[in-house]
Amino acid sequence: MTTFTDDLGAEVPLPQPPRRIVSLVPALTEAVEHTTPGLIVGATDYCTHPPGLDVPRIGGSKYPTAGAAAELRPDLVLANAEENRPEDVQALRDAGIPVWVMDAPATVPAALASLRALLTGPMAMAAGTSDPAPAWLAEAERLWAPEPPPARARAVVPVWRKPWVVLGRDTFGGDVLRRLGVDHVYVDAGDRYPRPKLNELRQRFADGDADLLVLPDEPWTFTDDDGPDAFPGVPYVLVSGRYLTWYGPSLVDAHRELSAALP
Repeated sequence: MTTFTDDLGAEVPLPQPPRRIVSLVPALTEAVEHTTPGLIVGATDYCTHPPGLDVPRIGGSKYPTAGAAAELRPDLVLANAEENRPEDVQALRDAGIPVWVMDAPATVPAALASLRALLTGPMAMAAGTSDPAPAWLAEAERLWAPEPPPARARAVVPVWRKPWVVLGRDTFGGDVLRRLGVDHVYVDAGDRYPRPKLNELRQRFADGDADLLVLPDEPWTFTDDDGPDAFPGVPYVLVSGRYLTWYGPSLVDAHRELSAALP
């Protein structure tokens, strides 16, 4: 029996190397399958990477079917403190299934440190390797290590409309932008995902508090025809939501692609 400790301080006892893993977190699905292919035996409907992953689906991240996950007889389930409900995690643990819960990272370094703990802990046990850190993780750590440059733009970053929801305080996506020279105007908001009215958002630009609209393609699929229409005359950029909000192998390409897309 080997016992690990997840991000929330909970013990994760593994009597043997995990060979069957169910992931309730899209970014972790990609990280694990990319690093040690074949371990993922179940995932959510939103686990779209790596492309072609052919495993049973157990619903959305927020409302997966705990019973369906248990029926897959996993040796380990991967969850996230923000994306998954505590009651679902507890139901799986009550069924005797070990669950590793990743904290919701507020910064890129926090996400990378959490990934390293998972990949050099339970995943290293699964791979049976003494040198478990994958090359992509080391490269992501190198790319995102420098101190953020001076901000050259101040952005409003919606992630949903109807109602409008924007990036607020302590968000991974906000830190990604900051490390690429773009601050966002709701960084000091009381909520992580504030819901300001459209008039308030427009006023931010009218007052000069913001000069850029950053529109990701997930969770809301913003496009040239859906999003900019609400902010006539405001400079905007469309970006990959995966590059902005996923933590995992995508962080390597994200640094290059977002750097090229942002003004």
